[in-house]
Amino acid sequence: MKSLLRIESLRTFFFKKEGILKAVDGVDLQIQPGETVALVGESGSGKSMTALSIFRLVPPPGRIVSGRIEFQGQSLLELPKKQMARIRGKEMGLILQDALSALNPVMCVGEQISEVILRHFPVKRREAKSRALEMMERVQLPNVERLYRVYPHHLSGGMRQRVLIATALVCRPALVIADEPTTALDVSIQSQILALLSELKNDFQLSLLLITHDLGVVAQMADRVAVMYAGKVVEQAHKRDLFNDPLHPYTQALLQAMPNIDFRKNDREPNLRPLTGGVPDLMNLPQGCAFHPRCSLGNDQCRLVIPKNVIFDRDRTVRCIKKEADNGAASSAKPRAQDLTF
Repeated sequence: MKSLLRIESLRTFFFKKEGILKAVDGVDLQIQPGETVALVGESGSGKSMTALSIFRLVPPPGRIVSGRIEFQGQSLLELPKKQMARIRGKEMGLILQDALSALNPVMCVGEQISEVILRHFPVKRREAKSRALEMMERVQLPNVERLYRVYPHHLSGGMRQRVLIATALVCRPALVIADEPTTALDVSIQSQILALLSELKNDFQLSLLLITHDLGVVAQMADRVAVMYAGKVVEQAHKRDLFNDPLHPYTQALLQAMPNIDFRKNDREPNLRPLTGGVPDLMNLPQGCAFHPRCSLGNDQCRLVIPKNVIFDRDRTVRCIKKEADNGAASSAKPRAQDLTF
């Protein structure tokens, strides 16, 4: 099956007086039609900047320095600005994490949805309003005729998030990128928003790139998972494979840091194992593997060599020197894994 979105060796750097900040440093990612891919990692891993790179909305002083982004068979990085602007909103939708900042504070929420329709379709304002009201109902907003004329600050956080979802989906895009869509919401509203996203994804037959640090959300929503650390994707796998048998030490540490409610009184092992340290300064990355200062399995080689991205069975990939060696040792029993080269 041909990929809807294909990212190869994407690098997005910020050029500051202090030096070069490598926000995205060689990301490879694919999304198939109808698939939900979760991009997971701590804050500062480069997840949001990957999304902005796909939309070619990287703020200065950052810019995409190399790589390839293909959407529906066309290279987005080679398109003229006007043609790229026609794709944003119509073919690709974006749901940002802070709805209050994402919405225009001096424009009624209904008009903001209508504006997307008017930008991409040759319709009159009455038709655009009718479509906007229909979409507001689809995202389960109440009293849509009244809410159409309401400003964002008059709405609750959950209602603002529904407006953002309506704005992203009103043109029926093929791909929607949701960047931490439930971060600022309480637990009950989070559950409602996730259920709504899942329902609309199936109804509109769209693909979803879900950016999150919540592994519970990943377990509920994703088909495949890409784990990101220090600007790189360090592991990709089907959700079941990743949760049952994580290969990269960072993925293992993330899963161990999840609270486990299925505990027993006689268990001697701690119920929660926090991941020590923090994401490294992307302007001053450590030599070798960026995760080695926090890795319990690291050795001298990890401090010197940047690991390659290696394909395992069922198109599973991992970027770890130890797993490269393990895979090489097993090569006599099965075909040798191929290094990804783009």
